[in-house]
Amino acid sequence: MTPVLLVATFNPGKARELRDLLEAAGYRATTLREAGIDEPYEETGATYEENGAAKARHYAALSGRVTIADDSGIEVEALGGAPGPRSARYGGAGLDDAGRTRRLLEALREVPSAARAARYVAVAVVARPDGETRAFRGTCEGRIATEPRGAGGFGYDPVFVYELLGRTFAELAAEDKHRVSHRGRAFRALAEFLASGEGKRFLGAV
Repeated sequence: MTPVLLVATFNPGKARELRDLLEAAGYRATTLREAGIDEPYEETGATYEENGAAKARHYAALSGRVTIADDSGIEVEALGGAPGPRSARYGGAGLDDAGRTRRLLEALREVPSAARAARYVAVAVVARPDGETRAFRGTCEGRIATEPRGAGGFGYDPVFVYELLGRTFAELAAEDKHRVSHRGRAFRALAEFLASGEGKRFLGAV
């Protein structure tokens, strides 16, 4: 029997998105709050892989469940790839998604549209309670808009333009975003792994 997967995030937008992606792939998912866990995890790694794996292992050991975690960020070429793995902490403590987005736009105020290339990166990690992990990376290329557009998504979505559709992630319907996003690509790779013989052995060892 496939275990119920624990989604390791307290961000409601991300939890909803990850749950949708996993359940669309045929897996049942529960959130940290639904599992009665309210202990935050402080990300200290230098890479997405380090952060995602450490977080997944932490909550898998704490809960005794197979746990799915991810770390993601936005990399802006004009900022030398920043904010990258520090995207959720960009601009300092106390800022919400809107505040971090404003900080990013301020940093790019003098940068012309042609030089505002950016990419979203996500690494999805599945961990067993014994600490064994597998990681999967997804990316999505785009650019940073000059002002927020759209009411959907979360994080930097209102300013990340997916140029093949000419809209920000916040302007896309959820299913369209999942189809093309960095997180959608990483989690589809993870779901394909879980459906494979190797993935079934991985889950069966729980």
